[in-house]
Amino acid sequence: ADCRYTCHQECRSLIQLDCRRPGQCQSQLSPESTLVPPCCQNVTQTVEEEKPEPPTVQEIKQKIEKYNAKVTNCLLMKLNDDGTYTGFIKVHLKLRRPVTVPAGIRPQSIYDALKEVNLAEMTDKRTSFYLPLDAVKQLHISSTTTVSEVIQGLLKKFMVVDNPQKFALFKEMRKDGQVLFQKLPLTEYPLYLRLLAGPDTDVLSFVLKENETGEVEWDAFSIPELQNFLMILDKEEKDKIQQVHKKYERFKQRLQQTLKEARGKPG
Repeated sequence: ADCRYTCHQECRSLIQLDCRRPGQCQSQLSPESTLVPPCCQNVTQTVEEEKPEPPTVQEIKQKIEKYNAKVTNCLLMKLNDDGTYTGFIKVHLKLRRPVTVPAGIRPQSIYDALKEVNLAEMTDKRTSFYLPLDAVKQLHISSTTTVSEVIQGLLKKFMVVDNPQKFALFKEMRKDGQVLFQKLPLTEYPLYLRLLAGPDTDVLSFVLKENETGEVEWDAFSIPELQNFLMILDKEEKDKIQQVHKKYERFKQRLQQTLKEARGKPG
């Protein structure tokens, strides 16, 4: 009341005030704490951001009908009796780094998928593999399927044993001739985004990329993974050096050719 100290509601328990002026607050301080009682504190109340109301079943039904009317490849969305719905999304794989996969096992069959057999658990041998750049994988998911589950499902389909936290799902949008990427939170629902955007992938598409959050937590990797990273970095370094050598060699050849042609000309 005297010093007009202001803090957030959540910070109240962390604040200690040494009140030196007599007054109502001073008289109400307890021996155990020097916190100003709530009646005397000027506390800024946290205003929660209003979240949009979830769509009703009728609204979802209308959106699905509008969506299906634009579909040209038979990949329709279907509304269930419980209000959930299912549909398809396409995910572009744009991974610049190799992934870790089991070594020496056969490819996964339809029988394995139906029986949910995890072939990666049948061997401890690991190898590195570059997934085809910009490959496209089609997934049949539900409206309750989260981004986290989509990432895990993609890794399982390709038998990737890397930590799912090393990957992130992005939405790719085109606006004013520019391509924009936005990282999706793990709790987002991709099928709902697909429904809102419509079936046109030029408006919205999904991309799986490395989860580059800035500082790398090397402690999260195993020794074989770290050794594999060193091999990859060494290979990339040699490739870069070779590219630079080729670039300057071509430049040198053009200069020599120009000088050779210039010798026969006057001036």
